[in-house]
Amino acid sequence: MKKFFTQGRLAVLIVFVVLLIDQLIKICVKTNMLLYERIHITDWFYIYFTENNGMAFGMEIFAKLFLTLFRIVAVVLITGYLYKIVHHPVRIKTGYIVCLSLILAGAIGNIIDCVFYGEVFSASLPDQVASWVPVGSGYSEWLHGKVVDMFYFPIIDTFWPQWMPFVGGEHFVFFSPIFNFADAAISCGIIALLLFYSSYLNAASGTSVPQKDRS
Repeated sequence: MKKFFTQGRLAVLIVFVVLLIDQLIKICVKTNMLLYERIHITDWFYIYFTENNGMAFGMEIFAKLFLTLFRIVAVVLITGYLYKIVHHPVRIKTGYIVCLSLILAGAIGNIIDCVFYGEVFSASLPDQVASWVPVGSGYSEWLHGKVVDMFYFPIIDTFWPQWMPFVGGEHFVFFSPIFNFADAAISCGIIALLLFYSSYLNAASGTSVPQKDRS
């Protein structure tokens, strides 16, 4: 009997589950919290609602429309590559498929915010919780929505010693970025790829096929 959980079905399942969790968290935060509101979980973990126009972890480098279109192109390319390797006659290691699926799911999760949220939600403000609105009545246009972030881990929150040059007495936080579940999926996928599947990445950049999975 043919195995039900093929690599292709596993990839689809991972993408679906990550997207479901990501969007449920974002919608729950956006429709129940004020912008910049914090919920104290522990001294090193907060639910801190923010929105950003840029890339992962709140970075803003390029124009919003460019970033959205770049994400969409990246998703198309990753999807095509993933489809190619799961149907390749040489079996690829399942862990490699999982990493790519996590990256793909995270990218799609943030694309959903950028493409749709501006059209279907009212604006989130420090004194106003966002709500669902009729399509076209939202706070922005198609492709110009803001990405919802909420996970904040100020593991170290202190001040630099006064005797230190340039930064003495200044506030220091580690880890300061605020991110979402999609960002976490992308980061985990990339880190695992670099640590465990660098040979696959080298093969993908050329014409050869990664070694056969004997596991």
